[in-house]
Amino acid sequence: MNRYLLRFRILFFVFLMSTLISASISFSNEDTSRPLIYTINIEGIISRGTTDYISRSIELAEANQADALVLLINTPGGLVDATLVIIEALLASDVPIITYVAPQGAIAASAGSFILVSGHTAAMSPGTTCGAAMPVTIGFSEEGSTSNAADEKTIKFLAGHIRSVAEERGRNGDVVEQFVTENLTLNAQEALDNKVIDYISRDLNALLDELDGEEIIINGKATTLNTSEPNIVPLGMNTQEKATSLISNPQLSFLLVIIGLYGLVIGFNAPETYIPEVGGAIALMAGLYGLGMFEVNLFAALMIVLGIIMLIAEALTPTYGVLSVGGILSIVLGGIFLPKEPLMPLSWFSNLISLVLGLGIGASLLMIVILRGILKIRRKKAVHGMDEYSGITATILELDGRHCTVMVRGELWQGLVSGDIPLKIGQPVQVINREGIVLNLTIPPTDQQS
Repeated sequence: MNRYLLRFRILFFVFLMSTLISASISFSNEDTSRPLIYTINIEGIISRGTTDYISRSIELAEANQADALVLLINTPGGLVDATLVIIEALLASDVPIITYVAPQGAIAASAGSFILVSGHTAAMSPGTTCGAAMPVTIGFSEEGSTSNAADEKTIKFLAGHIRSVAEERGRNGDVVEQFVTENLTLNAQEALDNKVIDYISRDLNALLDELDGEEIIINGKATTLNTSEPNIVPLGMNTQEKATSLISNPQLSFLLVIIGLYGLVIGFNAPETYIPEVGGAIALMAGLYGLGMFEVNLFAALMIVLGIIMLIAEALTPTYGVLSVGGILSIVLGGIFLPKEPLMPLSWFSNLISLVLGLGIGASLLMIVILRGILKIRRKKAVHGMDEYSGITATILELDGRHCTVMVRGELWQGLVSGDIPLKIGQPVQVINREGIVLNLTIPPTDQQS
């Protein structure tokens, strides 16, 4: 009976495995028979992490011979260097690149518009917007932070570059150039009418259906798109790209630098605590690494370095807050003008200023608390010196005339007792003051009367 049961189990196992293998083969054949389309989401600020994300996605699409890579764009702008690297990767791609501003209500502003026109095929959803790529610098007015046009050299370079990219893709270079020179903004229909994009589609499936059979030029060779009933595979950022994207954000980089500085300052003032020093060093290194991923204002960077030196000097040679106040002001001013990124949106600069001022105010309040504590300590009566044991009662342990050894607060001291009253071992005496290592003692009034 057991033998028949064992055979049944073996046959059932073989049948199950055969079914699973057949199913996997059929699914594999079904997937390979359909066009393979990868999609990636370009959202938020364009950063070094975005560059790594797009480069890896292109390499994966080329390795797997994908039929197309779709960039779903919804970004207000980003870092110039990262954007230029992305454009270079898109222009060199051997896989068809479809840039698509989606979903409805999305934007491809500033750096996003550079990416939009770099695709072999460009499209937008209804209700989306592109353009507004004039490079800016941060400024101040009575109303608060404002954006000013960048220097003429920067404007000419970026205008010429976006025009060159657009014309390479067969798009209207004159209109695209106005994104930079005049801060031109277009809705989907205007972008289509001015030959900035090629299609308007309500969603990705509709766009891919419309693109099927379309002929495009990839690196000088004509290619026909195969996008009908595709196998769409979304690609997300990996852990490293997410971490790089976070650290390369100037706001977070500056915050990490400040956290690192205060950790080190606290560690200098409280040695052998280890946690502030180790945490501060890690945060500072991560912040400095992030600062190296975007263009910075040299003067602002020097202001931050000066502030760091002042804070370290305060920790090593306390000046009761003078150097700390100067260091905080220097770091705040440096932080406000640190990023020199002309394709960042004004809202981003406003958030950065709020962050820097908030850190400055917080640091100032912390310094006020520390200074008040120092003043309270200075007003207290000295606990060390000639009078540190004055009025304290001691006990005689050894006796040699008027000279004796006494116990005070658990410590042994040499003492000299004034007066002519007889002394004995174990007798209480009172400290008058200290002269060097000898305590001047007297008999308490109560013992004198007795």
